[in-house]
Amino acid sequence: MNSAEKPPPTHTRAGFVAVLGAPNAGKSTLVNALVGAKVSIVSPRPQTTRTIVRGIAMYDLPDNPESAQVIYIDTPGIHRPRQRFERAMVAAAWQGAADADVTLFVLDAADAVKSVERGGEALDADSAGIIAQARQSNTKPLLVLNKIDLVKTPMLLEITARLNAVAEFGETFMVSAATGDGLEQMKVHLAAAMPEGPWLFPPDDVSDMPTRMLAAEVTREKLFLALRQELPYACAVETESWEEKKDGSVRIGQVVYVTRESHRPIVLGEGGQQIKTIGASSRRELTALLGRTVHLFLHVKVNERWREDRGLYAAWGLDFDA
Repeated sequence: MNSAEKPPPTHTRAGFVAVLGAPNAGKSTLVNALVGAKVSIVSPRPQTTRTIVRGIAMYDLPDNPESAQVIYIDTPGIHRPRQRFERAMVAAAWQGAADADVTLFVLDAADAVKSVERGGEALDADSAGIIAQARQSNTKPLLVLNKIDLVKTPMLLEITARLNAVAEFGETFMVSAATGDGLEQMKVHLAAAMPEGPWLFPPDDVSDMPTRMLAAEVTREKLFLALRQELPYACAVETESWEEKKDGSVRIGQVVYVTRESHRPIVLGEGGQQIKTIGASSRRELTALLGRTVHLFLHVKVNERWREDRGLYAAWGLDFDA
């Protein structure tokens, strides 16, 4: 990462890296690790990422007077969509790939090992389809085997050989987004692969996500982490109001949308305790992220058709008609 005291580089590079893969491959954790800051929310639930998230990283190239700005495009997990909202998420993922200079295909190495041990393939049909489509709009994707800390080396090498035998990849990287293993080598490779040109964002930025959306995403993450399997996937958070206070603090009002009346008490908890806990957790993180006091107020509303609201799609950068 660049230091503020360093003189400007004599040459610069800048470009986009799309991060593709099936749900729960660890894409968001990887992007956060590569950026060095939290730009995308993470939870154990599949399809946590719902829209395009851009994380901005600055890298100095070793033994070279160049500096590279790499914009990582964290995409929704690609799956077979069944509803409008899912179609919009998958379309956003492919749009991210189309706009990229380099595409990473992230695969959960531990899941691949389990599949082989059960007599299956290291690369399932859905993942093979993602790779094939990615090659139509880009050069060969780079294979990123994630979660290598959960796999023994001999099995990891076998999986790597199997994958490269059935699909063509530009390069293969073995990493652990959780521990940081293998990330430095990949950063250097990606920095050097960016096209020459001026930086596309101010060097101190880590994301281009609007602050109101970031605030809503943080609260949604806390919802998923607190309620796990209790809360159906079909919930959303919208930042409804944002009021700057004279003392430098900010008052944020957010709405948590659920699709059924029976879901409201799950989110609220007995005596409203659950929503208070979720709000407190979100408020602490937002205070740290924004660097000032946050007053957060959450309300739970039933909206059976929030997935048909064009305004929400627009706010999230999704195509309603995808």
